Amino acid sequence: MLAARLDFAGMAVLDLYAGSGALGLEAVSRGAASADLVEKSAKAAGVAQRNAARVAKAMGSDAVVRTHRVAADAFLAGHGGAPTWDLVFLDPPYDLGEAELAGTLDRLLPRLAAKAVVVIERGSRSPQPSLPDGLALTRSKKYGDTTLWWAEPA
Repeated sequence: MLAARLDFAGMAVLDLYAGSGALGLEAVSRGAASADLVEKSAKAAGVAQRNAARVAKAMGSDAVVRTHRVAADAFLAGHGGAPTWDLVFLDPPYDLGEAELAGTLDRLLPRLAAKAVVVIERGSRSPQPSLPDGLALTRSKKYGDTTLWWAEPA
């Protein structure tokens, strides 16, 4: 769906709560210049690292993929001077509270490129995410037990 709307070429991508890293690595396979895969679980971060190595080997790409074994909020707090991102995926655990997600989005906002796209995945029973001032909801779509919300800097 994103490929029909976006040109991935040269994008900087952030995959928070990355799990296996599939979303960030898919963006790299479509031309993104870099991806930061953030996952606090040691086991999942190891899987993401191995997947990144496989993608790099298979593609022979110049894309830079970094795996960070740290919580999403700690990553955002510790990388204040790092580059901004053009595309961000957030697929937090379903038990993450709405206030915690809102806090993460608030910490993310100053790090977004002017025309960034943020995709938030939650369980369909979850309420619409609370967005900080400066981030506007542009679309949502329900897929069975999952809902995706798209947001962009206002």
